[in-house]
Amino acid sequence: MPHKALNTLPTFKTEAEERAFWKTHDATDYLDLTKPQRVTFANLKPSTHSVALHLPAHMLEGIKNAANKREVPYQSLIKVWLQEKLEGV
Repeated sequence: MPHKALNTLPTFKTEAEERAFWKTHDATDYLDLTKPQRVTFANLKPSTHSVALHLPAHMLEGIKNAANKREVPYQSLIKVWLQEKLEGV
C-alpha cells in the first residue's frame, strides 16, 4: 500500500495553540503512524490547580506537626496522603 504524502507539521508557540490545532486536524495527515518512535518527556510536570480548603485549626496543626516530623512541607504531605487515598479506592 503506497504511503500518502504528509503535510508539514507547523511550529506551535504555545500548548494552547497546539491543542486548538489538533482539535481540527487529523494526525494521519501529518504523522506516519506506521512507524512509531519512542520518546521521553524528561521535564514533564503534571498540570496543577489551586484549591481553597478550609480545615479546622487543630487539624491543620496536626498536619503541620506530621510534616515537620518528616521534614517536608505540609502541602506536600497533604498531596502524598491524598494520592495514597486515591490509590486505595
